[in-house]
Amino acid sequence: MGRRLWTILLLVQTLCLTSVDAYPDGKVTESCGSMMPIHGHAPNTSHSPYTLAVNVTKFSSGDYIQVTLSGTTYFEGFLLEARNASNPDSDAVGSFILTNPKTTQLLKCGHTAGSAVSHTSDARQTKIVVIWNAPQNSPDAVEFLVTVVAHFKTFWVKIPGPVVSQSGVTPIPPKPTTPSTTIMTSTPSVLPKPFSSVGCGQQKSCLLDPVGCDPEKDPSCFFLSFAPKGQTVVFELSGPSDGYIAFALSHDTWMGDDDMYLCVRDDGLVDVSAAYVEGRSYPKEASENVLTDVAWRLADGVIQCRFRRQVLVPQDPTRFSLDAPYYLFMAYGEAEYGELQYDIRSCCGLIPICNTCFVISGILMLIAWMLAGSTGTFLASYFKPDWPERTLFGQRIWFQVHRGLMILTVLLTCVAFTLPFIYRGGWSKRAGAHPYLGCTVLTLALLQPIMATLRPPPDSSRRWVFNWLHWGVGTVAEIMAG
Repeated sequence: MGRRLWTILLLVQTLCLTSVDAYPDGKVTESCGSMMPIHGHAPNTSHSPYTLAVNVTKFSSGDYIQVTLSGTTYFEGFLLEARNASNPDSDAVGSFILTNPKTTQLLKCGHTAGSAVSHTSDARQTKIVVIWNAPQNSPDAVEFLVTVVAHFKTFWVKIPGPVVSQSGVTPIPPKPTTPSTTIMTSTPSVLPKPFSSVGCGQQKSCLLDPVGCDPEKDPSCFFLSFAPKGQTVVFELSGPSDGYIAFALSHDTWMGDDDMYLCVRDDGLVDVSAAYVEGRSYPKEASENVLTDVAWRLADGVIQCRFRRQVLVPQDPTRFSLDAPYYLFMAYGEAEYGELQYDIRSCCGLIPICNTCFVISGILMLIAWMLAGSTGTFLASYFKPDWPERTLFGQRIWFQVHRGLMILTVLLTCVAFTLPFIYRGGWSKRAGAHPYLGCTVLTLALLQPIMATLRPPPDSSRRWVFNWLHWGVGTVAEIMAG
């Protein structure tokens, strides 16, 4: 596997830099529905230091209500909405009026202009005050919700605020002031020692840049390994970087619409997360926690992380199935306040992560042509004079052995040819010339028994044509199969 892997390894030297906007200007309409910042990280699940307050508990359509967001510590960004208290996942209702346009701005969430408020910059503040105008068709009870960003990786989503009810409506009991959005994350551990290239090509598949380097001994080595373990795959990623290292699974040789995994340095820690890349936009964090057995290490300017992922993740459609071949990208760069710079370190050819069918197919082809086919050809070339008087089932021994080995070669080729199609569920448009070579080899292999059935008698004047065709087709098929 190692030799074929390195023959398709392509080192990409082109520097690809992509700046990603972390929305410091507050234009966060993409987050209107979920109120989830597109920061590529999970929200904080601890008690929030921020609170919402209103100046009334009852209202009528057309009333103006003062809403105050404050905190015991500063915040850099926020998104404030009012929603139907009976359905907090519905669209924002009503509209806001600003009291300080320098630090706050109106957004259109849903169908109503000014139905949300956000920050205008990432300047630190501890308090904002806005006015909410109740609409004519207001629901019976309205709840104020806010997402607050203390720092790029530290934020609370949908902090529940006060519930105000229309006059004459029974108030809704208050909800506990805990975050309504929780993503469970596994507690990462610290790796006891650096990764090693020992076992590459045997216990695990590896991508090394420079080729042949060892992350255990060379701090400049970029290293990626993957090893199937039952219904999961264990990944190891290592490389020198002050910001982050990452790798992506891609259907093609271009970055975009990829399944990405990030190991981002955060002071003295490493944040390990799964993401999805659309085009060259900022990686979007996985909607579900899909990584387990997370571990990391920081030493000598090298970031290392290890994690395990299920082969199939049905609850998250952006996660690729690992039971298929993909192009692998390794990348590294700087990371600060959500702004990443991609430097594509290396890219390799189409490689299966869980490659059982491909390995079996390769083994069958090896047995068919390097063992059975070669042995059959050797017998036909050099053993015709042996045992001239001895026969097996009415034919000379060399011929019967030759025919048996050639039939075995054809059968094994048919099975090896079929397995990848069953595995991929059809024709692969991204596997290069390999499928076409396989079709050619199978066609030549099937021609051999057909020609043998139609061969002329040994004393025929056209026998030499068959001999040359039989030898030529067999030789070409064996060369292409190898």
